[in-house]
Amino acid sequence: MALSPQWLDELRARISLSSLIGRTVRLQKAGHEHKACCPFHDEKSPSFTVSDQKGFYHCFGCGAHGDAIRWMTDQRGLPFIDAVKELASEAGLEMPAPDPQAMQAAERRAGLHDVTQAAQEWFAAQLQSDAGSAAREYLAGRGFDAHTAARFGFGYAPADRQALQQALGQFDEKELIEAGLRVAVEGKPPYDRFRDRLMLPIQDQRGRVIGFGGRILQSGSDAPKYLNSPDTPLFDKGRSLYNLHRAGPASRQTGRMIVVEGYMDVVALAAAGIEDAVAPMGTAVTEQQIELLWRQVPRPILCFDGDAAGQRAAMRAATRALPMLRPSHSLSIVTLPAGKDPDDLLKEKGRAALEDLLAAPASLLDMLWQHERDAQPLHSPEDKAGLKARLLAHVEAIGDTDIAALYRRELLERFSAFAFPPRERRPWVKNSSAAPFQRGVFRKAPDPVLSPEASQRLRRMSEGGSRDGLAAAVIAGLMRHPAEVMRHADALSRYAASDARIAPVVDSLLDAAEALEPGRTSPISDGESQAAPPEDTRFSFLVEGTEPQVAREDLAEAVSLLVERPALEAALAAATARFETDPEGAFAEQQRLLKRKLAFEKRLGQMASNRAARVAQDNSEPVPAQGDALTGQVTD
Repeated sequence: MALSPQWLDELRARISLSSLIGRTVRLQKAGHEHKACCPFHDEKSPSFTVSDQKGFYHCFGCGAHGDAIRWMTDQRGLPFIDAVKELASEAGLEMPAPDPQAMQAAERRAGLHDVTQAAQEWFAAQLQSDAGSAAREYLAGRGFDAHTAARFGFGYAPADRQALQQALGQFDEKELIEAGLRVAVEGKPPYDRFRDRLMLPIQDQRGRVIGFGGRILQSGSDAPKYLNSPDTPLFDKGRSLYNLHRAGPASRQTGRMIVVEGYMDVVALAAAGIEDAVAPMGTAVTEQQIELLWRQVPRPILCFDGDAAGQRAAMRAATRALPMLRPSHSLSIVTLPAGKDPDDLLKEKGRAALEDLLAAPASLLDMLWQHERDAQPLHSPEDKAGLKARLLAHVEAIGDTDIAALYRRELLERFSAFAFPPRERRPWVKNSSAAPFQRGVFRKAPDPVLSPEASQRLRRMSEGGSRDGLAAAVIAGLMRHPAEVMRHADALSRYAASDARIAPVVDSLLDAAEALEPGRTSPISDGESQAAPPEDTRFSFLVEGTEPQVAREDLAEAVSLLVERPALEAALAAATARFETDPEGAFAEQQRLLKRKLAFEKRLGQMASNRAARVAQDNSEPVPAQGDALTGQVTD
């Protein structure tokens, strides 16, 4: 089986070394690296380091050193080929075919590096010739000095269709075509791909030339402004980032990685002293490029142009990142002024203005909210419902259930605050004890009381641990924490619309909360001595002494679950009813909904576990059983 160096490099690039080693060794974050006590020898203080950026581990005590493959062979004891197979399966990389021709192909690809390097040297020489005068003028107009041009390897491709082939006659025509430098057309002679263009080499993480980008110099031409090498055995534009071999070391000093739209933006930033910038090449940021970025920093910054196209590109990158989100890994976004790219901002306001924007980027969640809120007019209820549907569609795309739950809560809270602002409060009432015509005599509103009908319904819901235990707990929790009622007014109204039995309770609760003065925290009374279910409930927000922040967070999660439950039950019932007419589709839909139900139960179960753990810690008691998420009943 032929395992070429290029294939092994690709395998190593796809594996997160810290995640691999962290399965059996307890790693601690230490700057850009991880540290631990060495698994290869006994030690009391950690001298074993793991670097994702460098792609190796090293022990300063015993000298153990290696990459992901070496870890599998030395620590796991696997044979080399078995270690490679296991890592390839995890990385989603197909093993090379056990064919002797594969080795020959690998050797041929290795030879292409000689072709691209020779082409780069020739392009650079052409820039200094008489034919390259227009290209030199363009660089000077952009403010790029000779040092910047030499550092980034700027060159020039002459207009002659056969110039490159004549200059690189030591290579076969087939090699020039395979490297993407020449174009083969059936029935016609091959010709140079890049003609009359300012050239930039594209390099891999080891600094080897793998492709080129060319900018046209003639204004008004019908040809594309920028032209990149096609995908070749060396170059895959969806898996490569321009300037990563320079920006990687710089990012280890700054702790950030900036993603701009094009390679000329990268050069402009570097010329201004900002070295930690990379760019995709003519495509939106791909999933593979996001993984490359996360190997450098956990939260790279997208800094795309301020025009509509730039913002669309940023949004495409955001939606591609959603299914990949994992704890501590996300994207940040900087929005440039309308119609400006980084180079424009640098020339007009200087480096400090751009650094200020980079220092305060928006989060991925902020971007989703702002983009969808501003995407369409929001004049009618239907418009607002569309906004909510778009937000929840993004949440559904998130693979990590914990992150999805947090995004759901935050986005729904923003939606409620935006679409349903609090109704006008009625904090003052006429003092009935004062004389009928005495002017200016008022008293503060008393502690609100639920209506007798609402109080009776609430007591019936609470008795006997009924199916409405979750609803009763939420209502009682809001009575204990009335300042939270209006925060969840929209969610409560939606739930009341789905259950006529609870509508009077919700209406009374909203009316009572509106009667509170701003900042008033007195509980809402139900007119009886008991205003909530028993104190031994699993919900923290019903227990005296719970930290206010903990109570608010748990109460918000319970409200979210309460609103989600009817829709989930209705969808399950509808899927079951479809079995006779569409068994295959109904089954698939039912399985999807059952997965959501399990996630639902897990979320409510986690609330129970957290509450039980706190009780057990305080009272030294065992943790009780969790409850059924859809019924609110406790089960053994």
